[in-house]
Amino acid sequence: LLIVIVAGATFSASAQSSSSETGKFSVGAEVGLPLGKAKEAYNLVVGGSLKYEHPIATGTFVTISAGYNAFLTKSEYKDLGLKSSIGWVPVKAGLKYYFDGVGFFGEAQLGAAFSTETGGGTAFAYSPGVGYSFDGGFEAGLRYEAYSKSGSSTQQLGLRLAYRF
Repeated sequence: LLIVIVAGATFSASAQSSSSETGKFSVGAEVGLPLGKAKEAYNLVVGGSLKYEHPIATGTFVTISAGYNAFLTKSEYKDLGLKSSIGWVPVKAGLKYYFDGVGFFGEAQLGAAFSTETGGGTAFAYSPGVGYSFDGGFEAGLRYEAYSKSGSSTQQLGLRLAYRF
């Protein structure tokens, strides 16, 4: 529902925008360090994502993204019977703002993260971050990301390296 509302607002707002910028897709590889309680059992997060950003004003974009993140289990926890990884599929929408048009940006997204584990359910996902878009279509971003459900949270500090087109 959140994605539908944001998409509708995006397309109606873009008709009023004086920006000559166009929407862009990006595909990226992700790596992260588990934080909080997640770092006790997991040593690394790997994944990928697809993102679309649509201009709503000069330097301001609405974003929609989806991806996959695997939290890789530490070897001593594998020996105790835990799976080698747990997977999450985050689907988020948010805002991205380019500071002074020089490539630096700030971004915040909200959404849901769907567990790939049987009975894992759905968690509330949020991720603020910063990054830089380079000439030639490449982008690097650093973000804090958390999936919260029933009072517990799975967190990471993630790095996304992407190609924008």
